[in-house]
Amino acid sequence: MHSKVTNRIALSLIILCALTMAGILAALLGYILFRGLTSISWDFLTSESSPFLAGGGIKDQLWNSFYVLIITMILTVPIGIAGGIYLAEYARPGKLTSFIRSCVEVLASLPSIVVGMFGMLLFVNYFGFRYSVLSGALALTVFNLPVIVRVTEDGFNSISRHQKEGGLALGLTHWHTIKTILLPAAFPSILTGIILSAGRVFGESAALLFTAGLSTPDLDFTNWNPAAPNSPLNIFRSAETLSVHIWAVNTSGIIPDIAKVANGSAAVLVICVLLFNLLARGLGKVINTKLSGK
Repeated sequence: MHSKVTNRIALSLIILCALTMAGILAALLGYILFRGLTSISWDFLTSESSPFLAGGGIKDQLWNSFYVLIITMILTVPIGIAGGIYLAEYARPGKLTSFIRSCVEVLASLPSIVVGMFGMLLFVNYFGFRYSVLSGALALTVFNLPVIVRVTEDGFNSISRHQKEGGLALGLTHWHTIKTILLPAAFPSILTGIILSAGRVFGESAALLFTAGLSTPDLDFTNWNPAAPNSPLNIFRSAETLSVHIWAVNTSGIIPDIAKVANGSAAVLVICVLLFNLLARGLGKVINTKLSGK
C-alpha cells in the first residue's frame, strides 16, 4: 500500500509539473498573440519601418531575419554535420576527443551576449567586416555550431550497430557506409535539430546587437546585385533583424505607435518560431516514415 501511495504521489507531481510548464507556455504565447495579432496586417508586413512617424512596418527587418538565418545555416550545417560525424564515427577515446567534446560543451553554454561581444571584436573590428549580415551570421555560427554537432552525433549514435556492420560486411568503405547507410538513417533527427536550431537563431537578438547592427539602409528590392550597397543580398551591409528591432523600439523608440509596432513584431516573431517547430516535427515524421518504410 505504501508503494502504491508513493507511486501516485510521484505521478501526480510529474503531471503537475508538466501542466505547469504547458500552462506557462500557453499563457506567454496567448498574451503575446492577444496583444499583437490585431497589429498585424499586410501593410505592416510589407512597409518599411519609420524612426519618427507612426504607421511603419517591418518589411526590412523581417527580410533581414530570414537572410541572416539562411547565411548562418549555410555556414553552420556543413561544419556541424562534419563535426558530429567525426565525433560519432572517427574520434577515438583519448585526450584529444575529450578536449573537443569539452570545447563543444563550453560553446553550447556560452551566453549569447558573450558570443556577440566576441563577434564584435573578431569579425567587426579585427577582420573589418563592420556591422553587417556576414558578421552577424558568423557570430550566430559560433553560437549555433555546438547544437548541430551534438544533434548529428546523437543521431548517429542512435542507429543500430548492425546497419554499420552490415555495410562493412558487404565490402563498403567506412566513408561509403556513412554516406549511403548511416547518414540517411540519421537524417530525420539531424533535420529536426537543424530546423529547431533555425528557430533559435531566428529569435536571437543579443549576439546580433554587436555584430549585425541597429540600422538598415534603404533596401531596393528591385536591385538584386549582391555588390550594390542597398541590395537586399549584400552581406556587407548592416542588418537590423526583427528581434533587435523589438528591443530597439521598446528601449529607444520615439515613434507615436511604439506599443503597436512592438506587439505586432513580437507576434510575428513568435508565429515564425512556432512554424519552425511545427515544420521540424512534420518533416521529421514524413522523412522517418519514408526511410523506415512504415
